[in-house]
Amino acid sequence: MPHFVVFLAPLASVLVLISCARSGNVETTTSTGVLATPTVTPPPPVASPPMQAVLDKHASLGPKPIERLTPVEARQQPTLADAVNAMLRQRGEPTTPEALVPGVRSEDRTVNGAAGQLPARIYTPSGTGPFPVIVYFHGGGFVIGDKDVFDASARGLSDAAKAIVISVDYRLAPEHKFPAAHDDALAAYQWALANATSLNGDSLKVALAGEGAGGNLALATAIAARDQRLRAPVHVLAIYPIVGTDTTTASYSRNAFAKPLNRAMMSWFLGHTVRTAADLRDPRLNLVRANLAALPPVTIIAAEIDPLAIEARTLGDLLRLAGVEVERREWQNLTHQFFGMAAVLEGAREALAYTGDRLQASFGR
Repeated sequence: MPHFVVFLAPLASVLVLISCARSGNVETTTSTGVLATPTVTPPPPVASPPMQAVLDKHASLGPKPIERLTPVEARQQPTLADAVNAMLRQRGEPTTPEALVPGVRSEDRTVNGAAGQLPARIYTPSGTGPFPVIVYFHGGGFVIGDKDVFDASARGLSDAAKAIVISVDYRLAPEHKFPAAHDDALAAYQWALANATSLNGDSLKVALAGEGAGGNLALATAIAARDQRLRAPVHVLAIYPIVGTDTTTASYSRNAFAKPLNRAMMSWFLGHTVRTAADLRDPRLNLVRANLAALPPVTIIAAEIDPLAIEARTLGDLLRLAGVEVERREWQNLTHQFFGMAAVLEGAREALAYTGDRLQASFGR
């Protein structure tokens, strides 16, 4: 299946809005929203032993390079969730979601999308309610992933934030090109506002959250809610979000061959997602070009071993410039998609606890 090769070179002569130095490496964002390439790239970071154990287990399951596959083939590959479950079985530990996150029950149903009903999974914590509500969008570069692969993240968020979590299976590319996923995300958010009460939720305490592509969807939905004068989410949680479409940034160079996400995979994802090259500049997808003013508080989770690491830092800087309350934390020696690995990674447990506290603060304890 043909697709675009995404490689956007940064502009050389533009006004620099932001610069941040780290380990002799200068990272900048330009006034056009293009992430600029640094002059020095440090060596790739090394995964912690527990993180490397997950990567090794995943490799033992025989995944093929996604960028060499069709989207249908890519969706059939072993996932990191499979690797975590394999490690737990090897240790003789339980793998059922209910055993890993006790006290959270789930139900599969459908919610409104932009072009029809979408599969969704609704998680409810123990207690009497009414509970706050989080609309959650899974990762996978807009092409792969679903509520099953990212069950641990959504279930863990329900427990950590003491909130109902609605995990939405938005439409995927290339069958449904950009902006189908963004349209679905906004429709699902509107459904949550209208139906929170029937779920034993509080319609005045609705947040948005997502990982990778889902982090992009959460932020873009908050922007759309502002522009369309819908009720604003009380918080946005963006976990290693896709923020821009420039694959020449410092962290893309530093993590060009990283696992589980690298530069070739991101180019493959973006190429399958967009309709034309113009879509790569659309502020819904390329959020560094978006108007970020008047958004609710934002929490950004980042991983050091991730092509998207610099994007998370740039996003935080741009949000601060726009007057938005934002906190960003980066977990060293961990990789993209670590957030859902609380069963085997202490860093993931820390990130869940941190995001739970941030969300509860916005919900009003």
